Amino acid sequence: MPVFSPSSSNPAFTLFTSSQNPHVLSKFSFKIPITPLHSYPTVTSCSSKDSDVVPVPEQPTQVNKESTTKDVVPEKVLVVRRPVMEFAGEESGDCERDEGDDEALLRSVAINAGLTEFAKKMPMFEPERVESSGSQLEKPLVVNLDLALYRAKVLARSFQYKEAEEILQKCIYYWPEDGRPYVALGKILSKQSKIAEARAVYEKGCQATQGENPYIWQCWAVLENKMGNIRRARELFDAATVANKRHVAAWHGWAVLELKQGNIKKARHLLAQGLKFCGGNEYIYQTLAMLEAKANRYEQARYLFRQATKCNPKSCASWLAWAQLEIQQDNNFAARQLFEKAVQASPKNRFAWHVWGVFEANMGDMDKGRKLLQIGHALNPRDPVLLQSLALLEYKQSSANFGRVLFRRASELDPRHQPVWVAWGWMEWKEGNIAKARELYQRALSIDSTSESAARCLQAWGVLEQRIGNLSAARRLFRSSLNINSQSYITWMTWAALEEDQGNSVRAEEIRNLYFQQRTEVVDDASWVMGFLDIIDPAIDSIKRLLKLDRESFNKEKNPLENIPESNGSSVDEDSDGKDKERSGTGIDLDAFIREKLSLDPTKLDFRLEPSKAFLAKRTRPPARRPWRPENRIAPVSAHSSVQ
Repeated sequence: MPVFSPSSSNPAFTLFTSSQNPHVLSKFSFKIPITPLHSYPTVTSCSSKDSDVVPVPEQPTQVNKESTTKDVVPEKVLVVRRPVMEFAGEESGDCERDEGDDEALLRSVAINAGLTEFAKKMPMFEPERVESSGSQLEKPLVVNLDLALYRAKVLARSFQYKEAEEILQKCIYYWPEDGRPYVALGKILSKQSKIAEARAVYEKGCQATQGENPYIWQCWAVLENKMGNIRRARELFDAATVANKRHVAAWHGWAVLELKQGNIKKARHLLAQGLKFCGGNEYIYQTLAMLEAKANRYEQARYLFRQATKCNPKSCASWLAWAQLEIQQDNNFAARQLFEKAVQASPKNRFAWHVWGVFEANMGDMDKGRKLLQIGHALNPRDPVLLQSLALLEYKQSSANFGRVLFRRASELDPRHQPVWVAWGWMEWKEGNIAKARELYQRALSIDSTSESAARCLQAWGVLEQRIGNLSAARRLFRSSLNINSQSYITWMTWAALEEDQGNSVRAEEIRNLYFQQRTEVVDDASWVMGFLDIIDPAIDSIKRLLKLDRESFNKEKNPLENIPESNGSSVDEDSDGKDKERSGTGIDLDAFIREKLSLDPTKLDFRLEPSKAFLAKRTRPPARRPWRPENRIAPVSAHSSVQ
């Protein structure tokens, strides 16, 4: 290590130290406050194995220092790091540099300065980001996903499930992180009863979205609930609320599940949680209103219905559910006003036209009921429920042949719609075609033997066997129906009436007591909450009228409807005597409404339903019996019954 000499006249000295790298020199410069006699240029020394020192002009170094000082700004910028250049003179221990080396160093400094400025303008990407951005360039635009989902929805509506599945599989391939293709594909598979495949799709979707998509969890929970896996459905609903506590469909669906299980307190808690996290929602208000109506708290129910319609004045379901309450309270004029509100809120809603049409038909205005159902069918030509109600109405008013035509149309639109087969079987039984009626009932049970429609089918079949004298078969059918739905008042009372007619008064009393025991086990019957369409089912209403069995009493009180909010904020008062006003003078011109809002001609509604004369000529006589043998024939009764 060189030793500092105090006798030197140079005021600036450079002290060199040894380094682990023989080609890198550590330099420490400092000054001594001594006034120099002469002005010397600054000297840079190179150290080698010997102590020779060769002076080199430091102008290039000064240029480098100035350039570096000029380029380095206080802001944090990206600096290009260039590798250290090793010179041949350093390797051989020779520190001499010619003019070419100085020019090369100047050019290098200029290049460094240019690269530094260029690096300031360049974005910096991590290696993973570069790869992912490169892969995103190969994806189609996001608008293609929306178009593909709409195309799959249209195909599914026309029952082209295979083509829809192919489109959705491509959507999942290109956009695996989006939850919508999984939801759509799972629903399509569920409609085809491909339960295992639907579960796999939902599970895959939850994994792809890392469990953060509440829609997939909620649809999966609905599927498990439909299959009877109540515990699993609760877990999935819980997962949906954890993924997004503002997902109102999860809270409402979970509450409906608890209602079906008789857990009214739990259901109310879940609905309250939905209101807490999601705010006012018409579905939650509507369900709470139905619970209040079931508990005979009608004023509270009306208040909740009013809140539901305030949250969403276009909510057709809220208006219809409110109308159901007024029908049960015999406020028919108020019910008509609410039906008008429903069709004005959603002019093309098939449920609104259907329920209103059935209501008018049950009130005796067959022409208006037919007209309302025809309007609904013209707007929804692929809906089997409207055709089912029209078939029953035409059977009662015109002929059984026309009713068969409409029933056949409805069954072709949706072969898996059980109420169509049940209503058709009831009509054939009334016409005296017992074998045909049994065949149609068997066809309905082959679709699903555990649903509510299956319970109604078994009850109707039991009445048939009772009327023709097969009492043992009728008892077994009633028992099988109660195994599916133990809360059916009509089935219990029909069975009790059968025993009473046979002189078994003790047995009839036992059956009535069993019914009341079943009713006390459930604090609040949830069947009324599940939907208004189940209450006004055309086939079941016809059976009720046939058997002269009224709907279960709800301890009706004459509580007239005081106010119904109008669209302009005014209210309509009902007459104090509680009687209806004119049936047609309720404030809406039906013909003008369908002309302006729906572009329908009221004079041409009948042409949509008239069958061809050739078809009617073939159907002048009852159809010949053709044996129907499904592969999996379901017995009409169960071998082991829980109801004794």
